[in-house]
Amino acid sequence: MSKVAIVTDSNSGITQKMAKELGVYVLPMSFLINGKVVREDIDITQAEFFKELEDPNVSVSTSQPAPAEVTDLWDRVLRENDEIVYIPLSSGLSNSYQTARLLAENYDGKVQVVNNQRISVTMRQSVEDAQTLRDAGWNAEQIREKLEEDKFNSSIYIMVDTLKYLKRGGRITAAAALIGSVLHIKPVLQIQGEKLDAYAKARGTKQAKKIMLDAVRKDMTGRFKDFVDKGEYTIRYSYSEGDDPEEVKEWVDEIKAAFPNDEIKGDPLSLVIGCHIGPGSLAVTINHKITV
Repeated sequence: MSKVAIVTDSNSGITQKMAKELGVYVLPMSFLINGKVVREDIDITQAEFFKELEDPNVSVSTSQPAPAEVTDLWDRVLRENDEIVYIPLSSGLSNSYQTARLLAENYDGKVQVVNNQRISVTMRQSVEDAQTLRDAGWNAEQIREKLEEDKFNSSIYIMVDTLKYLKRGGRITAAAALIGSVLHIKPVLQIQGEKLDAYAKARGTKQAKKIMLDAVRKDMTGRFKDFVDKGEYTIRYSYSEGDDPEEVKEWVDEIKAAFPNDEIKGDPLSLVIGCHIGPGSLAVTINHKITV
């Protein structure tokens, strides 16, 4: 039987330490901070990243890893494995998938690049699903096909604490950001496929949390009903690493109270999302959990 390795990138929220514990491999994402390339969880921690992001005198932007970094990791992994399932960030949010797919053409099918439209904890669920399939004897191509078949079976809802970073990235106008700040508007964003989209506008954090929890409930009785009835789903939370720990705990407690019969897991939001929406962000997700 072919020995299959699962490889992802740090947009999954999986740290290098977690990767070793899970038995997977993680490619660190790159960022430009005042023109200098730094790698997530290698050259900079999440806390350090948000400190730089909040400094108005520091320029922070996302950057793709060099192709050689990708292939070097693959080559190292293939020394001890026969095949790779590579799960990068959603093609709707980055060119990482397209680049990886081109690079994989030189690997004679040994590297299967998954385009399953995920990020953060929904992407981590894909990694865990890939492990489940691998452990059941599936090969890399079969795993890729199954993950892509399942790609839209996840929802992530994110509350943005401040409009400053959306304004900085050009996603809203300065006037809209000013009005939103005065009215204490907390946008709720969603990912149910390729891209980050607007979902609702809330007046304050309390209302934003209610909107997100209600959205998950709606998914559970609607598009996810069949999975919920079979117990084939997970609910996860996420947050910006720069958040107040007490606020994060309060959010987790609220999710557990809303879904008392479910095991609730979570990780920090990936820095790619953090770069665009800033600290103070909270998220909740529901995902199909693949079983065999």
